[in-house]
Amino acid sequence: MRILVFTSLFPNSQRPDFGIFIFQRISHLAQRPGTTVQVVAPVPYFPSWIRSSRWGKYSRLPYEERVENLSVYHPRYPLLPGLFMPLHGFLMFIGSLLLVRRLHRQFRFDCIDAHYVYPDGFAAVLLGKMLGLPVFVSARGTDINVFPRFRCIRPLIISSLRKAAGIVAVSSALKNAMVELGLPAGKIRVIPNGVDTIRFHPIPQHEARQNLGLPQNVKVIVSVASLTEGKNHAVLISSFAKMLGDSRIAKLFLIGEGPERTVLQELIGKLRLEENVILVGAKPNQELASWFSAADVSCLVSLREGWPNVIMESIACGTPVVATMVGGVPEIIHSSELGVLTEQDSDSIAAALESALAKTWDREALALHARSRGWAEVAGEAEQYLASQMQASELPRARS
Repeated sequence: MRILVFTSLFPNSQRPDFGIFIFQRISHLAQRPGTTVQVVAPVPYFPSWIRSSRWGKYSRLPYEERVENLSVYHPRYPLLPGLFMPLHGFLMFIGSLLLVRRLHRQFRFDCIDAHYVYPDGFAAVLLGKMLGLPVFVSARGTDINVFPRFRCIRPLIISSLRKAAGIVAVSSALKNAMVELGLPAGKIRVIPNGVDTIRFHPIPQHEARQNLGLPQNVKVIVSVASLTEGKNHAVLISSFAKMLGDSRIAKLFLIGEGPERTVLQELIGKLRLEENVILVGAKPNQELASWFSAADVSCLVSLREGWPNVIMESIACGTPVVATMVGGVPEIIHSSELGVLTEQDSDSIAAALESALAKTWDREALALHARSRGWAEVAGEAEQYLASQMQASELPRARS
């Protein structure tokens, strides 16, 4: 099978951990016998002579690069932020068309595998129509949990999904959300993410703490998530303060970066938690195993989620998880032996943290559970789904 992967959420030389969950699925898919993959990861055009910490990285990206075992192309497209959101998908399509046509002449693709419904899936459907190729769209989370609320792009999202040859959801919760948008349930296949058990495995806790310079004699909680409003860090900090009380024998490490940093730092100061809550900043994906292994508990109290990989990564390191009951989270923490599910309010989160820290967990059993679903299994399911859907779509044409 010859597959064109189309997504703007993909690791690159400027952001090596960006969309790493998509990379894992595609990288393992490319390793399967008889399968070849080319990746088109469009990026916004930004003039190299303008300095910008946010946008300048795009001008430094090469047009083509190698990301481990994959060739990745970065066509440029004009991005008009804000009010031009309805044009985003069309502009991505225009910017990618010439490259995709050239690649198709060279590789003769069998299908397009798009990740993220809008704008990526919308652009991919247009590309598929131009090239006569079936398009499969994978929904990841925000593209279904949030974007359909915007009236200006909701019709574009629904149209893209209806025109796709098949749809992949990373959780049953996302599938149900798409069914509520009017998509037929039979068109949607649930293929949850996996976990890289080579990278994420238990490290002796004392060793992990020593390597990170963390104290050995306190309870440690880590939360790996970008510092954005949707990750609900302010409520987590308030919950931690309630749980902590006057004992001050626990520490919370927030690993991630984002626009909420200043607000969270002010909250930490207001609650006088400077010694107990530490904003660590972003860390490379390969370092997270040490943080999970060092922790007694990891925590994710998001307001919404698709299939959060950090939960599986924590479990693979033998660390239980406290997490809010949103999106696919209950599908991951389906047993009380894997973690504690909680509501989103601070009292519930505080109680869940206290309960998790008081419990004796079987860390070996946690890690063993995570090994049951690696990325090779995910790639196999994805390949089988693409092949079966393409075969089914060819049958009517064969009879005509």
